[in-house]
Amino acid sequence: MKIKDFMALYEEFCPKNLAVEGDPVGLQIGSLDAPVKKVLVTLDIREQTVLEAIEKDVDLILAKHPVIFRPLANLTDADSQEKIVLDLAKAGIAVYTSHTNIDVVDGGLNDWFCELLEIKDTEILCEEGLGRVGNIEPMSLADFSEKMKKTFALDHLRLVTYDRSLSQMIKRVAICGGSGGKFWTDAQAKGADLYITGDIYYHVGHDQLSQGLIGLDPGHYLEHLFVPKVAEKLASFATGVEIIESKANTNPFFDI
Repeated sequence: MKIKDFMALYEEFCPKNLAVEGDPVGLQIGSLDAPVKKVLVTLDIREQTVLEAIEKDVDLILAKHPVIFRPLANLTDADSQEKIVLDLAKAGIAVYTSHTNIDVVDGGLNDWFCELLEIKDTEILCEEGLGRVGNIEPMSLADFSEKMKKTFALDHLRLVTYDRSLSQMIKRVAICGGSGGKFWTDAQAKGADLYITGDIYYHVGHDQLSQGLIGLDPGHYLEHLFVPKVAEKLASFATGVEIIESKANTNPFFDI
């Protein structure tokens, strides 16, 4: 099977044209006419991912985060990011990116988050199609936070709240995977009590609280859910292509 035929199956589920304008999605390295027998699914492509792909002799990496996000000025081993691209090309490993299109698509990443957190009656959060907002069985912020940690096996969370009692009742929740701090006004406008997203900035947190919106920042790495879910989707195509879930830890943060 060729990469173009395999990825055509994926694109039936998650079309490239759903991506936010200017977002680099699709094949980034390699040839669509190359054969594919093994696919590695990963959130990020870092040095450890390249080593893993080479060791496992994969033909294609399907990643959420683009390995080339901005145009490269050069392609040498003097720059760490360029070296990642160069090493993959030298190894003959193709790279396909599914970034904001997997966030936007029905039945994609944000819907998977909602299913796990039992957020019901959902609607799209913002006009770009990103994020979801819906209702939950009312519970305290303390209880919801524990549910979040248990569901995603998280050791800690960052909460944006002045009330350290965590007794606030939560019944409507907005969520946007990745770094969605700029969409907090959409969450507020759609009646959310709580907004879940990664990389919430200090002053954004102040602005949210001034408008009565609590924040929950589980970190950008929450998107790691992409790996098992997309691997499951690819395996359902029953093409005979071997699907491998990346085991490389690409989370740059470590709490002590």
